[in-house]
This record gives sequence, structure tokens and C-alpha cells, in this order.
Amino acid sequence: MSQARGVSQEFGSVRALDPVALSARRPILFVSRPERGLLNPLLVLAGELSRQGVEDLWFATDEPRREDVRRTAHRAPVRFASLGEAIPELSAVTWPDDVYRKVTQPSRFRAHRAAVRQSYRPALQAGKIRRLQEIVDEVRPTLVVVDCTSGFAVDLAVARGIPFVLSVPFLPSKVLASHSPFAKGLTPPGFPVPHSGLPRRMNLAQRVANALFRFRTLAMFLNPAMTRARSEDARVRKKLGLPPPHPMTRIEKAELVLCHSVAELDYPCDIPEKMRLVGAVLPPLPETAGDDPVRTWLDDQSSVVYMGFGTITRLTREQVGSLVEVARRLVGEHQVLWKLPAEQQHLLPAADELPGNLRIESWVPSQLDVLAHPSVKVFFTHGGGNGFHEGLYFGKPLVVRPLWVDCHDRAVRGRDFRVSLTLDHPESIVADDVVDKLTRVLSEPSFHENAERIGALQRAAGGRTAAADLVLGLPALV
Repeated sequence: MSQARGVSQEFGSVRALDPVALSARRPILFVSRPERGLLNPLLVLAGELSRQGVEDLWFATDEPRREDVRRTAHRAPVRFASLGEAIPELSAVTWPDDVYRKVTQPSRFRAHRAAVRQSYRPALQAGKIRRLQEIVDEVRPTLVVVDCTSGFAVDLAVARGIPFVLSVPFLPSKVLASHSPFAKGLTPPGFPVPHSGLPRRMNLAQRVANALFRFRTLAMFLNPAMTRARSEDARVRKKLGLPPPHPMTRIEKAELVLCHSVAELDYPCDIPEKMRLVGAVLPPLPETAGDDPVRTWLDDQSSVVYMGFGTITRLTREQVGSLVEVARRLVGEHQVLWKLPAEQQHLLPAADELPGNLRIESWVPSQLDVLAHPSVKVFFTHGGGNGFHEGLYFGKPLVVRPLWVDCHDRAVRGRDFRVSLTLDHPESIVADDVVDKLTRVLSEPSFHENAERIGALQRAAGGRTAAADLVLGLPALV
């Protein structure tokens, strides 16, 4: 059975409805790329609407996430609408090693440029757009809720006149600041360019670097390869009936912008009225049963360092060795729980060479349950959008080894707001550096106090219930 035919069969009951029933429908269509950092907040929001009994929920994403969507349903069904198989060239999880090295290199601008060049593939994206058009024709959504990086879904909603909600699992300035010197932005002059990793208070050299970042981004789109890509994009848009790209369309045209952060984690800027900061959007906890072995182990510990670097990070043998050495130096003071993917565990030393305070898991049943546990005292992270906010939601200070692009932006803000420290040598992971940062965060009370304050602000912002109320209160659904 083809995917298109399978989706059509799901729509059989909709097509059978009489005109009066059809006019009463208020379908909500979620659209997301398959990466966890973008997908998870929307899954939680869809799950909350389902829990409240909201009918006619649909979720469009790539085929490998079908089971994730299925698990989202509670009182009301959440129907899966496949956008087809994931495209390896567009997913950071499946990028070749040489591309991974380019997008995670120490140079902030070169990493930014590599990420843009790799992800700006109009011809590859065209198939996703056509598939989404078919889904929209079938579902006829009253409202689309879309992750902020799925520009094709925003463009389609604009072209069809469908109200849409933008989901932003980043700091608010990520979508309010401009990358180009002449593009419209909503941040004040001199604001750090997204992906630059620069602070708000800059010295002269940093101000020059900030300005150059914008001009170099503009120049990047004028080189021959990107010029061809832009021409290809224009052809695809014309053929599919999509509007020309505009940097601020996603903000200006949105009915609502849900930002999963709080203002106190970003540098001051004017927040549009339609942007609502709801903090981290988390499911009901605990997610795991009482017999979860990780939780049982945590119950027996007094102080645990949790190390988790997301699904994209690819460590080298030397980096893995350094992290083992970090655990060894913490023996007698702290236990270490390390979520290390199974495909990287061959890089570990022999089992009898591992320190006794180190517990390694290829996957933890719930990272949220781990972070919520009182025995966990600090989160050593790559600074991804979800993990950064989740750690602070539970009042855990952070040590950040920024992986790429926007991770550097969160790391510098975390440092400035005294909720985290950043490694001096993130690319090599020097054991002395890591132990120094962990020790400081664990021993200086201000880090814990500031993290607790940010956590309280996030919880007060309302999370998934506030997001659900805002969505359900939109005119399109009333």
C-alpha cells in the first residue's frame, strides 16, 4: 500500500460526513520536521489537546515518527499524516561525517554557513511540499501548528489563507533578530546575530565580528552555488503556488507565536504581542513507572552529574576517554550518569577500566524524570533548545559543551545569567576544563539559586496547559 493511499483511507470517514457535519469540523494540523528538538514540543501540545478531548487532531511529519505520534493520543485520537521518509541530506542525524565536522567546527560563521548550505535544498524539499499539499487538501485544517524551521509549511498556510501557530523551541531572539544587515528584524541595534555566540555587551572586536557576521551571511547568498539554489527555490515556489520568501513572514502572518522559553533567559528585546512565552512544554510527569531501574538507582545516590549530549553529537575516542577521566576524578564525591548512544559505546575503554561511580546507559526511559530527580545536581549538556530549558525548568544548573550554531547562543546567555558555565575547549573536551566547570557549578550556591529562579519562572509561564489554552482560544477555533 502506498503512503498516499494509506492516508486517504484514514480520511474515509471524513469524506462520508454530510455537509452540515463538515461545516462543524475544526481540524488542527500539526506539522514538524522529524528532529527531536523541533518535534517533541509539538507532540506534547498535541497530546495535551488530545487529553482535553479535542477532536480532529492530525500530525504531519516524516514516516519514522509514526509511532511517536501514535503514543501521543489519549482521550481523542491524533492521526498520523506521513510526509514520507526522512531525507538524509536534510537530517543532522544522517549527515555524513565530513558535513558534521563542518557544521560543528570552532568558527561560528563557517559552521553557520555550512549548516545553511546543507539545509537549503529546494529540490529535495519539493516532495515534502507536494505531500503536505495533499494532506491539507484532505484534512482541510482550520488551523495549522508548525515548527518554526518548517518554512514550507508556513508558506503553504500563507498561500492557502490558513491561520497558523508558530512553535519556537528556542530563545525568542532566534526568530526576532535578522541575519542580514538589510533584512527586517525586531531586535535593537547591535543585538547579537543568531548563531554568532556573542554576548549582548561586546568589546570593539566583538562588535566588529557581529557586524561582519551579518555582511558575510548576505555575501554567502550571492555566491554561485547559493545563487543557483535561490533560482531553483523560485522555480519550485512558482510551480507549487507558494509566495516568495520573506524573513519575517512566519512572525508577521502567524496568529500566535508560542515560544518555549522565558524572557529572563534572553537579552532584552521587544517581544511582539502575538508571541507568548510559555516556558518549557513538558508532558505530565513522571513518564516512567516506579520500577524503572534508572530511577531506582538515582534513589540510592546523594549527588549525581547527568551527562547527555542529545541525538546529534558524535564523540571521538579521545573525547570519550576524556569524559571517562572526568568521572574518575569525581570518585568519592559524585556519581555520574551518562547517556551514551549504543553506536558510540565501542569507543569506551574496557569495562574493568571504567570508574565505579560511572553508570552508562544507551538510552534513558525519560530524560525529564532524570532531570526532575532530586539526586541530580547538575546537567552537562550540548546546549540544545529542549535540554537547556528542561534542565533549568527543574532548577538544575548547567555545564555546556555547545555543539553548533544556536547552542553557542544559549551557552553565552546561560553564562551571563549565571545559570551555567561553558567549556573553554568544547571541541576537544579537556578533562581539567570539564572538572573545573563542574566543580564550580556544584560548589557555588549562586548557580543553583539562579537555576531555581529560572525554573520557577518557567513553571509560572504555564507550559503545555498555557499553550493549549492559547491555541484553543484563537478565533479560528472558537
